[in-house]
Amino acid sequence: MEQTGEAWELVLINDGSSDRTLELMQGLHTSDSRVHYIDFARNFGHQLAVTAGMDYAQGDAVILIDSDLQDPPELILEMIQKWKEGYKVVYAVRRERKGETWFKLFTAKLFYRIIFRITDVDIPLDTGDFRLMDRKVVNYMKGMKERHRFIRGMTSWVGFKQTGVYYVRGERFAGETKYPLRKMVRFALNAITGFSYFPLQLATFIGFIIAILSTLSILGVVVTRLSGNQAFQGQATTLIMVLFLGGVQLISLGIIGEYLGRIYDEVRGRPLYVVDNAVGFEGQGDADIP
Repeated sequence: MEQTGEAWELVLINDGSSDRTLELMQGLHTSDSRVHYIDFARNFGHQLAVTAGMDYAQGDAVILIDSDLQDPPELILEMIQKWKEGYKVVYAVRRERKGETWFKLFTAKLFYRIIFRITDVDIPLDTGDFRLMDRKVVNYMKGMKERHRFIRGMTSWVGFKQTGVYYVRGERFAGETKYPLRKMVRFALNAITGFSYFPLQLATFIGFIIAILSTLSILGVVVTRLSGNQAFQGQATTLIMVLFLGGVQLISLGIIGEYLGRIYDEVRGRPLYVVDNAVGFEGQGDADIP
């Protein structure tokens, strides 16, 4: 950041860590006043930690980056150059991902391509939250208060002039991922339900297909029995159809329930996160953060 010749700040988020993270943040702030930190009251998750960083950051441009060094900080210089050329959002595109299992690589590639196909916004393929956003974009993002957040989708939704820079994502410098399969599935679900009605449309489509197949099956059974064929005697066929239709109905209700649950979360209007302590933000207390 010294190479930019610009004023800068580093905002660190402690998302309920149980190790020495807070102690190290305090030491960094003491040694350099440009390092600020936010200490959450508990773990609220990655997307809300990123949201807090955007809420508190005060610069003309804001850059999101994880602390595991898989995303190279030196790429920030290229992002800033693109920003000075007039781009409002500069996102980092992963040309290659080192140190990842075949399962993680496959599911990540599949996820990005599914979300690209079924959402109404143009979310760039193979991008994460590592990106630069102009102050104008950040201000619009701060006004978007949904709880189940998908930052890279929200950034694409606001529009403006955007471009990407390519890089090779390295292995983790230390520690282990806090994104197990369960959290990845939840993250993907938030992305799909937050930017697409496709699951609801899929439930309707399946319902129509089954209704048509059931009608054709009924006609087939009637014709078969009138012709004297005894192949469909008994209740086996009826039981199979009832179980099949019941399963489809439960799946459809589950999809609707996911959307209703998100509506319930939004209606309650709880704060997105709770800050125990925010250091380095002069005159910017919790009450100032929307």
